[in-house]
Amino acid sequence: MRRGRTVNGEDRSRITTTTLRHYDAHAEAFWAGTRDHDVSQNIEALLGAIEAEPPFTLLDLGCGPGRDLKAFNERGHVAIGLDGAPRFCEMARAYSGCEVWQQDFLALELPAERFDGIYANASLFHAPLSELPRVLAELRAALKPRGVLFSSNPRGQDEAGWVQGRYGVFHAPESWLAHVRAAGFELIDAYYRPPGLPRERQPWFASVWRKAGA
Repeated sequence: MRRGRTVNGEDRSRITTTTLRHYDAHAEAFWAGTRDHDVSQNIEALLGAIEAEPPFTLLDLGCGPGRDLKAFNERGHVAIGLDGAPRFCEMARAYSGCEVWQQDFLALELPAERFDGIYANASLFHAPLSELPRVLAELRAALKPRGVLFSSNPRGQDEAGWVQGRYGVFHAPESWLAHVRAAGFELIDAYYRPPGLPRERQPWFASVWRKAGA
């Protein structure tokens, strides 16, 4: 992998097509490997930061087969999933019983000020660095005033490239914080995962943000 760089239109198309094709081809194996992951810390971090009265309207960005989408639904919230992989969308609808939108992260069509919270668990790192400001701006516009964005990404030293058929940007924590602040968000909390382990065994960096200036 190499440091994050600007990508052109051809690169963007290949990143999207190849990454989504990988997830489609390995959807069942991905589900078997992730369905029992305990991400309750992340779910509670998002829900606990929202100031509105429940039930909340939530977007699960990169919902995959619907594990966390179902958890939001079972808590009584209005949860909508979004994923670019057709097979994941089918699985998420069947598993969660929720509405699921099939959209590419690099071609989002989101309603303005619709959501109290957006949950991006292990998803935004797929956005190329040159596209990230636009994607974050689109997420910000989709949040209600003082809405909350949660993100969790595998951390690194700002490398970008292909890993097992998927494109990703492995942000250093300080770099990620700077990117999201620049997009008009205020930091609420940040932490490493899984909890209770030495830092070298915590490959995930999670952060919780409030839409600023609204």
